[in-house]
Amino acid sequence: LCNIDQTTKRSSLKIVQQKLVLATRNKGKLVEFRRILDSLAPGEINLVGVDEFADLVDVEETGATFEENALLKARYTASATGLPAISDDSGLCVDFLNGDPGIYSARWAGTHGNDQANLEKLLLELKDVGDDKRTAHFTCVAALAMPDGRSHVEEGLFHGHILHAAVGQEGFGYDPIFQPLGMSISSAQMSPQEKDAISHRGKALRLIAPHVIQMLRSLG
Repeated sequence: LCNIDQTTKRSSLKIVQQKLVLATRNKGKLVEFRRILDSLAPGEINLVGVDEFADLVDVEETGATFEENALLKARYTASATGLPAISDDSGLCVDFLNGDPGIYSARWAGTHGNDQANLEKLLLELKDVGDDKRTAHFTCVAALAMPDGRSHVEEGLFHGHILHAAVGQEGFGYDPIFQPLGMSISSAQMSPQEKDAISHRGKALRLIAPHVIQMLRSLG
């Protein structure tokens, strides 16, 4: 997964367990972020979730795009904690549904984070839709924000189509009904390492990782 050049690799050694806050309460996402960032900068980043900050309330996602929401969460978390923060806004965009659920993916069925309800609602809406019209892609916009106001964003896409039923036990969210382009299994049947190599989040984090390292180094 490591696409960072040798200069960045060497410079990352100067980071001594710099704390970075991930602006999410999603346990699956925290595990995934830690795994990917550690593969890119082993042992250099101490990634923690917002659950470590008892008084930190969730910011309302009022943005109209993935980028707006990712930046909103990262900037709020950096300001509230005084620490560098990273966030993402991710979602599943189904062509037949004109890009929905999109930025509403996590609350598609009405309750934020109810993966099973979201999945079932999507399958119901596509119940009579043929395979040729079930194309979709995941989008991930990763945003880094520093307490001093600096920020950076990157985007990753993961193309495929929607299955007719859930398959697999790995991953989270819509993974059991998403079949990546060119594969015969769902993303919930892929190993974590296989998924990281081609997923929207893996792509976005590989793009933003050099900026994370550079900005953390600038703190001293």
